[in-house]
Amino acid sequence: MTPDEILKGLYDETLLGNGPRVLELTHEALGMEMEPQALLFDALIPSLEEVGARFERGDYFVPEMLIAGRAMAGAMEVLRPLLAETGVETVGKFLMGTVKGDVHDIGKNLVNIMLEGAGFEVIDLGVQVAPETFVAKIEEHQPDIVGFSAFLTTTMPMFKANINALQKAGMRDDVIVMVGGAPVTQEYADAVGADGYAADASGCVRKAKSLLQAKRAKVLA
Repeated sequence: MTPDEILKGLYDETLLGNGPRVLELTHEALGMEMEPQALLFDALIPSLEEVGARFERGDYFVPEMLIAGRAMAGAMEVLRPLLAETGVETVGKFLMGTVKGDVHDIGKNLVNIMLEGAGFEVIDLGVQVAPETFVAKIEEHQPDIVGFSAFLTTTMPMFKANINALQKAGMRDDVIVMVGGAPVTQEYADAVGADGYAADASGCVRKAKSLLQAKRAKVLA
């Protein structure tokens, strides 16, 4: 296969969610000494962006997004260390976790894959993350954005508890706070004092990029 055929294959097979074939093509490309950045920016990211666009148009649903995301995640396992070696610049750093009392992570994991696919460095703290853990990890990793995820209405008040903890630690102004999850609304996000909310994974990527852009422009102004 030519490099162009490999890139087209990666794009098409990611779109279809064909994980084994995506992995096979990734290894084949690296065997031909193709650049990891080319695979990421010329095939995998555009494919995942198309998945997001199809989801928004109603042509794709959550299962299709998940399998496409997983297909890309398999390739990223191989590419991540190589990209780190080449010092490829990330869009920004995103720290993510499901709040204390909540063990749901399917939506969070999908968002993580989409963010990584869009060029973010993602640090996933997992589920049941306590406010003090968020504070400690923000201090450790210095992310641009922190994401709080909740699937249960009973755990949504943890958003406010987390934001209060950030304020108490004197770091609220240092990070952009985004919230999301099945029962969460824009109104609720506004009420707890979050900077951003998204209803789905592709919306989260768009919102994260625009919030980060606005913050950086403000710093430069």
